Amino acid sequence: MIYIVLKLLRILEFLFFARAVMSWFVQGSESKVYEFLCLVTEPLIQPFRALLSRIDALRGSPFDLSFMLAFFVLIMLQQILYML
Repeated sequence: MIYIVLKLLRILEFLFFARAVMSWFVQGSESKVYEFLCLVTEPLIQPFRALLSRIDALRGSPFDLSFMLAFFVLIMLQQILYML
């Protein structure tokens, strides 16, 4: 069971990474692949975005901290599961 969850988390990690790379390119952000990546990853990022939007100092940040925080939590979950 843990093996399956770890594989799913690894796939999500790849999807997050692909979304980040594609967002750097204008043409990539308009493609169907990018739309799919957003569709899959956005539900995981949205709770962090809602949480961070409550902090006034972070609202004007040029970086998507919610994306980075969601990615960091994903990596932490993987590490915790590897220890089990």
